[in-house]
Amino acid sequence: MSNNSTKPALFWTTGKLVAAFAGTAVLLAVLASLGFGGSWLGASQGAPSTLAVPSKHGLDADLPSVIPTGTKLVIGDPTTQQVLKHTGWDKHLPFEIVWANISGGPAVTEAFQAKALDIGSAANIPPIHAIWVGIPVKIIAWRHKLEPLTFPTYVIGLSPKAEVKTLADLKGKKIAFSPGQAQGVVVLRTLAGIGLSPKDVTLVELPSTADVYTGALVSNLVDAAPLGTAGLGTKRYIDSYGAQGARILSHGEFRDDAGILYVRNETLEDPGKAAALREYVKLWGRAAEWVEQNRKEWARIYYVEKQGVSLQDAEYVLERSGSTQVPADWTDIIPLQQETIDFLSKHIGRESFKAETIFDRRFERLGAEGVERYRRDAAAATAAPAATAARAATGAPAGTRAATATDAAADPAR
Repeated sequence: MSNNSTKPALFWTTGKLVAAFAGTAVLLAVLASLGFGGSWLGASQGAPSTLAVPSKHGLDADLPSVIPTGTKLVIGDPTTQQVLKHTGWDKHLPFEIVWANISGGPAVTEAFQAKALDIGSAANIPPIHAIWVGIPVKIIAWRHKLEPLTFPTYVIGLSPKAEVKTLADLKGKKIAFSPGQAQGVVVLRTLAGIGLSPKDVTLVELPSTADVYTGALVSNLVDAAPLGTAGLGTKRYIDSYGAQGARILSHGEFRDDAGILYVRNETLEDPGKAAALREYVKLWGRAAEWVEQNRKEWARIYYVEKQGVSLQDAEYVLERSGSTQVPADWTDIIPLQQETIDFLSKHIGRESFKAETIFDRRFERLGAEGVERYRRDAAAATAAPAATAARAATGAPAGTRAATATDAAADPAR
């Protein structure tokens, strides 16, 4: 895409805002609390790492289906975690899940480097960055929004003193930038969409964690920063500083809505873990559909009960988030990810590579299978009371079923 383009095509760039750890010390402390000691933490206990790979399984072989007793997955996926806690779907899994309070590009990359995490959740940019910093990874699950332009994940937040009225006014301004995160790509695409390059602005490298970006805007460290459209931090920023001139702008017409699961290649080479991943991706899809079909309940259990926000704020988030879907076919997604790789390569000076190499297509349909599983179960649960009512209305004894049109067609004497 040319920097002179005024209406860029629709591209995949991002996913969701997530909390990330501020540094290695915090990460290691949390991992230690999960029971990860051993040699990878620098200890001299002589015990093997809990994440050591016992044997290798080729990435071009069929996915294993046998999950050995004692198989464990360390997972940073807070959305699915909360759904499973609520539904109890994780009670009888043939493998153990250890939940790690780790999600988003910087924290997942750090944990992957320490070999302390099996599954990371993030946008679609962190896997690209992982390859560039020498961590072989694969995407094993993908979802995106049904209406990405109506419900963009990000907006451009402006500081009270920025004196920016339109995107074109960003020329010469200081903009918060995180090259390994989705927010960094939002910045680059926004600039490209108005015919600017990174040389036309000052990119201030800051990680997009917690309230770093809103704090940078308030302190006038930067003039602009990508903020979450549905984020309560964005809402509070405008509520608090809007009267002083703080505002937000749409970033332009490009997609920023992908959310993924990804893993280290080394994890996939462990046949037991690979088999467990196969089942987890199905569970992930099932949980994603539960959220879509139970949005009010999700607002209560996640935002109100877990995050401690008001119901009004929870509804604010959901109204601006839009609905998502889990595709069963990645044929059209891989070229879009390739464009993102090429775009980043051009603008940050990294070497391009083939997008297909970071997709493990053995998992391609599994997330969608989980979605279908939820829909079947929900339909069956809805049908059961109706069948009971039909039996009661006809006086049929318990254990029988009401006659159907199919029955009548099969037996004209009915």
